Amino acid sequence: MTKLLSTATPLLERMTTTIEQSKEDNDRQFVTALGRGLSLLAAFEHDDRLTHQQLCQMTALPKATITRLIHTLTTLGFLRVTEHGQYQLGSSAVRLSATAWSRHDMVAAAEPLLRQFASENEVSVNLATEVEGEMRYHACCRSPARLSVNLQVGSAVPVAHTAIGRAFYAVSSQARQTVISSNLKEHLSIADYNHAQTALANAAEHYEKYGYTVSDGEFSTDILAVAIGVFDVATGQYTYSLNASVPSANWQADDYAAMIVPKLQALAERIGGGV
Repeated sequence: MTKLLSTATPLLERMTTTIEQSKEDNDRQFVTALGRGLSLLAAFEHDDRLTHQQLCQMTALPKATITRLIHTLTTLGFLRVTEHGQYQLGSSAVRLSATAWSRHDMVAAAEPLLRQFASENEVSVNLATEVEGEMRYHACCRSPARLSVNLQVGSAVPVAHTAIGRAFYAVSSQARQTVISSNLKEHLSIADYNHAQTALANAAEHYEKYGYTVSDGEFSTDILAVAIGVFDVATGQYTYSLNASVPSANWQADDYAAMIVPKLQALAERIGGGV
């Protein structure tokens, strides 16, 4: 079965890997010095303030290189020195971040990618997030194949009995999972709630092992769907999940997952990364 490639890899780690790969590929168009400067900024993804020594340790760059990068970035306003001699993101970085965030609309950016994906792979593909114990659809693209259920933007489906809901639960933080469980408890009978919790726990275990969730005829008897989480690099968290569904008569679940999951992973990375 297919294992999910994590889209939640820390920004600094991903950038460092890219810089190293450019060297191996002898990419003459890649400006290593610029990449190092940007990777230094990426070190602040999860830390408000960092010392010179911490930056050296995190980036694995020589002290002299770090000193020059800090001087350049400070001069340009992308870093500032605190009263205790530490460094934090400066006004230039904050202004760029605010501009990017104000223009960030994942759903709008995803829609043309979903249409292309549905057409090329002959599947129905949808983007959704959890709202009050249900998965609310934010973007939908139908398959050319006839399905018994055709969902629209705004439609809601169960969290525990759909691949898209299970995937969202599986990638959510423990705090968010607690909120989802609380929402389910409020809206379901005790028996249905217990069944939902079991289904979600099993789905989370499956996701941890294989990198996706599946629903084969559970939400609708003739629909086979697999789903994965979508990590939003702008917010640093999983904000949506993404599914791809087909008529269950056309596929065995494992064969379908082996075919579609790698493609779905690539689509999720494009959507979450704003590519």
